[in-house]
Amino acid sequence: MAHLDLPKSPNVFHPEKPSAVGSRNSLAQEFRDQQNEVDTVIKEEVDKVMNHVITKMPKTSLEKLDVMGGIKEKLYNYFNQNYQNMFNRFMTTSEDEMVKKVRNFVDKEEMKTLARYTPREIAALLDQIGGMDKFNTGEIEKSMINMFGHLQGHIQRGMNDLENETNALLRQKVDVGAFIRGENAYSISKCAFKDNIFKPKTVSDVKLSVNILDSELISPIFHYQTTINFLIKELISKHIMDLLEREIEQLKDTRADEGKEDLTDTEIIFEKFKKVGDYTSDDLEDEKSSRYSFVAKAILEKLDGLRAEISQAEYDQLNIRENLKKILDIENIRNRGFNTAVNSITSILDTSKMGYQFIENLKNARDLVIREYEDTTPENLPDERYQVRLTYYDQEQLSNERKAYDKQYQAIQSEILRAWDVIEELYQKRRNKVIDYNDLAGKLQKTINGKKAKLGLDTNDYNIAEKEWTEVNFIKAESTDVQKLNNTYLYEKEDTRKRFMILREKLQRTFKNQNPVERLAVEERIEFLYKEFSKFDYMINPYHIQPGLVLDVDITSIKRKKYTLNSMANVLNEFLHGVSKGFQDAAFASFSRRRSTVRADINQSFGSMGEDEEAPAYQVNFLEESSSSGNAPEGIVDVSTEDDGMTEI
Repeated sequence: MAHLDLPKSPNVFHPEKPSAVGSRNSLAQEFRDQQNEVDTVIKEEVDKVMNHVITKMPKTSLEKLDVMGGIKEKLYNYFNQNYQNMFNRFMTTSEDEMVKKVRNFVDKEEMKTLARYTPREIAALLDQIGGMDKFNTGEIEKSMINMFGHLQGHIQRGMNDLENETNALLRQKVDVGAFIRGENAYSISKCAFKDNIFKPKTVSDVKLSVNILDSELISPIFHYQTTINFLIKELISKHIMDLLEREIEQLKDTRADEGKEDLTDTEIIFEKFKKVGDYTSDDLEDEKSSRYSFVAKAILEKLDGLRAEISQAEYDQLNIRENLKKILDIENIRNRGFNTAVNSITSILDTSKMGYQFIENLKNARDLVIREYEDTTPENLPDERYQVRLTYYDQEQLSNERKAYDKQYQAIQSEILRAWDVIEELYQKRRNKVIDYNDLAGKLQKTINGKKAKLGLDTNDYNIAEKEWTEVNFIKAESTDVQKLNNTYLYEKEDTRKRFMILREKLQRTFKNQNPVERLAVEERIEFLYKEFSKFDYMINPYHIQPGLVLDVDITSIKRKKYTLNSMANVLNEFLHGVSKGFQDAAFASFSRRRSTVRADINQSFGSMGEDEEAPAYQVNFLEESSSSGNAPEGIVDVSTEDDGMTEI
């Protein structure tokens, strides 16, 4: 064994030596053939997936795919690469950490034997009594936590990549479901795939908007200039909600203990309504009002109108106002919500290998812009790129955004109608001898009216001065108040798209194969308006956004590669998991205790019944766990079937 080349330290680095750093072999494997075992596992998994693909996919699709060649080889490579990476990282990290701990343990044991003049038994006894390092397992626990944390992260990201690649391989397409799945799918406000303007055959542009509501944020977000009074009242309101929830839970437990029916969802809401008056009040002047039970009226008055900043001329460190503000500033209530979201998205992009060359964090505006490249000119950018914008909107901002959205659409619509009138005039002037339906209707109108008059029919149907139907789109139903407050613009946008089609057709009929200056000028205007309308249609409609965090992602990716699409899918899912609590349905979360666990007949303790109680013939009688006397009953219990009840002898 002396000639055996074994590494004596974890500092040894070698790809093949057992248990060395970076090695793919381990002393713990002994005689086992690791490569053969890996090949067996991977081959079995690949065969399972291939059998599933061959069974589920239609025969026509299988004939077009190189099933036994391309797909099987890709699957084998995916499984092999991910499995080898995860296994080698796990083995190397585990062995390295464990060898360090064993070496330190051996060093301590050797130091004990150096005490020549102290018997070993006495040294062991003193060690058992305790010392400064006795039971100090903190470092080992930290090491194990770090080791398994890194391992879990590697495995999770490897599995995410494998899942996305496998799904894309099997489906042979990209859709909205590739981005956000599961419990966060509801947060998508808009997702649109379209061909790139410059390379429509090979490159896709994707617009994705995710709206995380205020109530769903794990850490609440406030604007920078929010008044301190508002922050304090928001904290008090949250505290009151927690107290109401606590009282409702106590009420549920009490009713369950008393054997009463559970409260319904509606009853719970009414119970909360009853208790709101215990903590709040509309009386602003009375200092003893319940609204001032948490923070005194004098303190709120001192902070009235105070925002994030105090001018240097008015700042005094000994004032009550300044010290109250300092307490809130130390807690960082104003900034921590948005900072948490920023840290989350940037760290996830870093760990997901989604680098970025441009970032602009507009902290006071609660706006974050991240671009993979600094340049914004599409012609100068590669085909794989992304842009992320993270913005927090409150109700006032959304109201202004909606007004601007209305004005922008009205401006675009007016320009389109203007082009419509110009092309109509060109058409009328250059028709020459072209005969269309309107010419025929005008010529035959007098004859038709004469015939209808002879038959006694009404001729006004053909003489309506202003038609309600524009012949572009169907008549729109009158909007209700709710629809006016949440305008979708779907009807208007569809009308505009059809007008562009009609304008191009009318230009073609007017000029045919000729290209005069008038046609070029009008076509340039139509193309410009169409591009601007496409940009407007691509934007997020602010009527469909609620106050909260909005994540707006623009992705450009090559259709055959889809690298940025797959990577951004992992980023979005991990980000939503970190900042959002997700949708919560109170109906599913209202049952805190099961009634079957608190029923009295399950409390099966033997004993006597009360004197005035009668037990039914079909039920065995039991004693409550705690009797009135607190002592166990004496005597012998007769359980014969001659008497229905139990008789104490």
